[in-house]
Amino acid sequence: MPGPILHLGATVLCTHAGQAAPTTPFPRVTVSGQPVVTLATPYVVAGCGLTGTPTPPCVTAQWLAGAVRVLAGGTPVALQSGTSMCTPTGTPLTPLAAQTRAIAS
Repeated sequence: MPGPILHLGATVLCTHAGQAAPTTPFPRVTVSGQPVVTLATPYVVAGCGLTGTPTPPCVTAQWLAGAVRVLAGGTPVALQSGTSMCTPTGTPLTPLAAQTRAIAS
């Protein structure tokens, strides 16, 4: 499914409102002046709302499905409409804001 390409400055949250940030975006391809995120880019999650509950909070996340036709360094780029999973909860990431000029499928 087509969608905006995610980049370093995109606002991404875990399902429990924790801020997710890419650790190693791909610096050789940029959108809106910022490096793109590929499926190989791990995310770290800070401030997950599950703190203090029996279920451990989201700590890391990974995009599982993204663009099929657009690659950066041979790896598909992550899309706002893509599929992701947080560890250890198994819940998805929620991209709230991303650049809208470059759409990939």
